[in-house]
Amino acid sequence: MKVTNETELEFKEKTSVIKKLNKELVLYNDDVHTFDYVIEALMNVCKHSSEQAEQSAYLVHFNGKCSVKVGPEKKLRPMKDALVDRDLRVKLL
Repeated sequence: MKVTNETELEFKEKTSVIKKLNKELVLYNDDVHTFDYVIEALMNVCKHSSEQAEQSAYLVHFNGKCSVKVGPEKKLRPMKDALVDRDLRVKLL
């Protein structure tokens, strides 16, 4: 089945709107905190599973940063503040 240009355009427009409405909560490596500390923070603050939190911690360690949550800013702002209160480096992008 061939997708029409109109359908592709509608999809791109909807995707663009969603991207504008959503922000990313990005965690950065700091070479200070232990893996266990970061994992516990992600589980408590972002409600990650232990596996998801562990994967994010390793991505931060090896890549320097990792997007740990995507959503509307009003939902992510309290998470960012809670992670900052735990002395973790995070940004909303």
